Parts: sequence; structure tokens; C-alpha cells
Amino acid sequence: MTRPASPHARAPASSRLSLPFNVWNALTIGIALIVALPVIVVLAHLFMPAEGIWQHLASTVLPRYLGNTLFLVVAVGLGTFVIGTGSAWLVVMCRFPGRRLFEWGLLLPLAVPTYVIAYAYTDFLQFAGPVQTWLRESFGWSAGDYFFPNIRSLGGAATLITLVLYPYVYMLARAAFLEQSVCVLDVGRTLGRGPWRLFSGVALPLARPAIVGGVSLALMETLNEFGAVQYFGVDTFTTGIYRTWFGMGEQVAAAQLAACLLAFVIALVLLERASRGKRRYFHTTGRYQHLPEFALYGWRAWAATLACLAPVLLGFLIPSGLLGYLSIQGGDALFGSAFLGFAGNSLILATLASVVAVSLALLLSYGARLNPGKVTRIATRVAAMGYAVPGSVVAVGILIPFVWLDHQINDFMKGQFGVVVGLLLSGSAFILVYAYLVRFLAVSFNAIEASLGKVTPSMDAASRTLGQTAGGTLRKVHTPIMRGSLIAAGILVFVDVMKELPATVILRPFNFDTLAIRAHNLAADERLAEASTSSLAIVAVGILPVILLSIAMRRSRPGSR
Repeated sequence: MTRPASPHARAPASSRLSLPFNVWNALTIGIALIVALPVIVVLAHLFMPAEGIWQHLASTVLPRYLGNTLFLVVAVGLGTFVIGTGSAWLVVMCRFPGRRLFEWGLLLPLAVPTYVIAYAYTDFLQFAGPVQTWLRESFGWSAGDYFFPNIRSLGGAATLITLVLYPYVYMLARAAFLEQSVCVLDVGRTLGRGPWRLFSGVALPLARPAIVGGVSLALMETLNEFGAVQYFGVDTFTTGIYRTWFGMGEQVAAAQLAACLLAFVIALVLLERASRGKRRYFHTTGRYQHLPEFALYGWRAWAATLACLAPVLLGFLIPSGLLGYLSIQGGDALFGSAFLGFAGNSLILATLASVVAVSLALLLSYGARLNPGKVTRIATRVAAMGYAVPGSVVAVGILIPFVWLDHQINDFMKGQFGVVVGLLLSGSAFILVYAYLVRFLAVSFNAIEASLGKVTPSMDAASRTLGQTAGGTLRKVHTPIMRGSLIAAGILVFVDVMKELPATVILRPFNFDTLAIRAHNLAADERLAEASTSSLAIVAVGILPVILLSIAMRRSRPGSR
């Protein structure tokens, strides 16, 4: 028997949530527009005249930009695929000395920015460095008596970028191999397939989506690369954008170069999706425990150990050791209060950016949860695309509208009040935080969305039954549950901001240096020993997400050994 509703009864929770649903929808679209603004600005400049500069660039440097960028994409793609996929298969499916150590140790190169490893190896391998000096002294050679590869070259840049980006492929490939059904692998072993035939014929096709995703992430970082290629004198689109804007003073041509780089990114994303086509990969059984391992003995075991040790040694241990040695021997001449100022600027920017990014990512993911329609789905995809956009493209797309806005504000204030306010927005740290938000919102969004997806909808229903609004449910129910994921997302954004160089170089206010800028400026002056102090500090901070990832990897699969 039902009781008639009282005229004074409270409205059902669903009806009270009708306004918040609209508000959350508006928030989701608003955040997407914030991220999309730089991309829209850059694409709009494709149709603006460049007054002959574009023709000059096309006939002189553009082919070189295109060729070098393509070479880096192909070389880094192949290198990260081979190292990342091969090492992942070894640590998952083979038993050899040091396997447990390498399982998390292979992540360590993620802590080293590409420009930092470039500085370390240049000092180590240059003509006056310890390696070539030892060769000349040991064999009595002079400069023309021997050949030594030039590290400051296109090939050197591709090699070093590969050494620090292969963990993207390793992480996703390892996870994909662990998720494969033991039944499928057992069938392969029953048919007499060894570890490498099983890898190439069974495991690799099943892990293809994850591996392609990892290679795509590495290639997006390659297209974003600025510090290492500029230091090595390799002309790419990122260095060309910087040179065209600051060297030639041509913002339209710089924006058009940025649009070309953006076209690279779009083509990469489309190629990744097209490579999957309509294929779907399913597991038909839930047997995941006790993966079949291949015990390696003799030279095969030590070859596997060496194969896993080499990328860790070359990508983390050697450059970190070199930086530590240089810091002790020389170090930054401004180490002290001035150096603390650089570190303080980095910490302030990274903290602000991580707090804002995590807050907006939380609102974005919760808005998509409350209103899972087509509009919010598109908005979340747009908001998460910033990580694929290179920092130099983001910087140009932000600087153009904000410089225009600053001029409008300055003209108004001068005309109305006789006050010159200068570059109020584009000359402040505000646009740096905005650029970091555009670039790294996706990092925090992916972590928070995954965590929020694990919260059962019944908790939302129970909260609404108790009279909580959508905002109250987020604040009092979801946020406490997701505290660990929110902190992890904040740390990931924090570290990415500390390492970011292209956007920081272009957008930083006058006389506002961070650790990354300090290292970049000193290295540009060939003061590598002094640059080592800032570089080592960045590497130390970069170890934080590696620790988080290693903890997550240990929990990745019950029953896996």
C-alpha cells in the first residue's frame, strides 16, 4: 500500500539535480573550450597571409624541418618498440638473473628529461670529454687518427630520445602481456613454440593495441622535443617555431609552422586509430594466474640480463652518475639563495598547475559521470587532447590572443586613466600555468576518471537519498574515496611541469627562471658542469612518478610471479 505524497514533501533527488546536471554540462564544455583555445588559434592562422615569409621558409628551411622531424619519428618509433616490447616480454615470461629488479628498474629513464640526458652525454662523449681523452692518451692518437661518432647529431638525438621514452612502450606492453589468458599461451607451448615464436605469433598480435598506444605516446613526446634538438643543432619544427617567433619576429609564420606540427600530431592519432581498424581483441577465459614462464640458462640467461640492463644503464644510471660527478666537481656558480629562487619558481608553478589541473579534471570526470551524453563525451575527448599537442604549439596558441588582449587593456587604461599597465597577462606567470593546464590536464583526467569509474553508482544513489546534491556527493563521498588517486594525479602533473621546457622557454615572464630554464641557459653557453646542478634536481623530482608506477606494477596482477 502506498502513502499519498504530502504537498510539503521534498522534491525527489533527481528533480533537485536537474539544475546541477545543466551546470555540470556547462562546466564540462567550458573546460573543453579552455583546452581547445590554443589549437583553434593556431589553426585559424593557416588562412592568414604571412607577407612572403612563408614562401621564404618553404624554399629554405621547411624541407629540413620536415625531413629531420620525420627521421626522429621513424627512428624513435622503431627504437622504443624494440626496447620496450622486448624488455616487457622478458620480464613477464622469462626467468633470468635480476628479473624482479628490472621489472621496476626499466621505468627509471622516465625520470630523465631528454634535454638533461643530452647535456650529460655531450660532456661525456665530446672531444674534450673523458672518453675521447682516454682514447687519445691510451693509444697515442691525435685528433685525425680515429673516428668517433658525433653525439650532437640527428642520429645522436634519436638515440638519446629513444633511451628515455621507451618506458612508455614497456609499461603498456607489460600490462598487456600480463592480461593475456594463460590458456592462449599454454596452447602455444603445447604446439611446441618457444618463447620467441610464442611472442611473435601469439602474444604480440594480442598486445598490439597497447603497444601501438605506447609508441604513439613516445612519438608525441618526440614531436614535443625542444631542448635536446636545439642543443644538438638539429632543425625540427619545434626549434623552427622558436626561431621564427623570436629570431624573425614573425608570429603568423610561427603559428603556421605550429599548425604544420599540429598536423603531424593529428596524422599520428589518425594513423594509430586506423591501425586498429574495426578489429577487436577479446579474452575468452578468465584464467590469468600463474603465467607459463620460460627458464633461461647459461648464455641465454645472461643475454636477457644484459638486454634489460643496457637501457637502464644508458638511460638512467650513466647520465645520473655523470650529473652527480659534474655537480660535485663544479656545480652551479649561483648555488645558494639564487638557486633556491630558481627551485622556488619551479615549485610554485608546478604546485599551482597541479592543483588547478586536478581540480578541473575532477570536475570534468564527475560532470561526464553525471551526464554521460554525446556532448559531454565529445567535450571530455577535446579536454584530454592537450597532451598530444606539443608545448611549442600550445605556447604560440596562447601567446597570440593574450598579447592582443593585453594591448587592448593597455590602450583602454592609457586612454581612460593615463595608466600604462603593460603586458598584464602575457607578461605574467598566469599564461605559464594556463599552458601547463592545457598540456597536462589529460594526465590528471585519465588517472581520476579511472579511479572514479571504480566507485559504484549505488553510492551516488545512496547520497542522493540522504539529501545530498551532486556537489555535496562529490565533496563528501567521492573525494575522500579517491584521495590516493587525486594525490597521484597531482604528483604526475607536478613532475611533468617541472620537466617541461618548450612552453616555459616561450612563455616565461622576463627575469623569471625555473630549474629547466636555468639548465637550458647554462647548457646553451656550454657551461655543462654548472647546468648539472639544476639537471640533477629535475631528475631527483622525476623519480617520484617512477616510485608510484613501481608500486602499481607490484599490485598489477594477483598470482603473477
